[in-house]
Amino acid sequence: MAAPMVKKSWMRNSFNIAAVVLMLLFLGTDCEAHLSPKFYDNTCPNALSTIRTAIRTAVSRERRMAASLVRLHFHDCFVQGCDASILLKDAERNAFQNKDSVRGYEVIDSAKAEVEKTCPGVVSCADILALAARDASVAVGGPSWTVKLGRRDSTTASLTLAERELPTAADSLDKLISNFAGKGLSARDMVALSGSHTLGQARCITFRNRIYDDESDIDAGFASTRKRRCPVTGGDQNLAALDLATPNSFDNNYFKNLIQKKGLLASDQVLFSGGSTDSVVSEYSRSPATFKSDFASAMIKMSEIEPLIGSAGQIRRICSAAN
Repeated sequence: MAAPMVKKSWMRNSFNIAAVVLMLLFLGTDCEAHLSPKFYDNTCPNALSTIRTAIRTAVSRERRMAASLVRLHFHDCFVQGCDASILLKDAERNAFQNKDSVRGYEVIDSAKAEVEKTCPGVVSCADILALAARDASVAVGGPSWTVKLGRRDSTTASLTLAERELPTAADSLDKLISNFAGKGLSARDMVALSGSHTLGQARCITFRNRIYDDESDIDAGFASTRKRRCPVTGGDQNLAALDLATPNSFDNNYFKNLIQKKGLLASDQVLFSGGSTDSVVSEYSRSPATFKSDFASAMIKMSEIEPLIGSAGQIRRICSAAN
């Protein structure tokens, strides 16, 4: 009777070993399809430093570029996920939320070209966008954060999706909260990310209604100052700093402005208008450290919205066109 028992034991052990091997193979494949901060350590070890140098150079030439690069990453991730689809020509770039407004494409192209010199076909444009946003923040005194890498690039972009899913300057608080929730971001994340408006500028066409609306709650003196560069008609593309006091520094002054009814865009001021996010704005206005910490955390969450990983998508040779 011993022989059959040995045979059964051997078969059972063989089955268990096979099951373990299959599980390890599955886990190995699953792990490879996850983002990791060490993704390029072996394939392109100088990628991060090369990109950082390109971003620092661009921001040193024009301080405003820091805000533009953070916004470029945001507008990419909100449409099809963080897949560099916004960089493809003649699609998302032409959405009304982007056209004549979103900028920094040439900075990403330049960083990509530098990386291609040493590691052709390795580093994705989507990853460069994510790193550029972080490096731009640091370049103007903002927080740093660990960027997980391994995104791949989309071969398509959608004008329709961009116009449907990107926020607008006239959105209500409820609409903003719903929009961000649809991307896995909380109302607190939304307020923190909106704090990037401590930098950058807006076009007259995006805030004209607010400064000339007699029913608006805008501070009268602030509105009067903004009218100088934004007439009732004409001057649509004239620019005004989102934060009048410290437009080139990453600080918490944006939130102090909102409490004083000096939010330039209607979608800024709704964050402090008697609604559910008032308490978060107040907290950030008191604690720059809390704001910076939450901003970094929210940027990490945003940068991981529906990335293309594994064998999905491609690594574009140039960021403005599919291979």
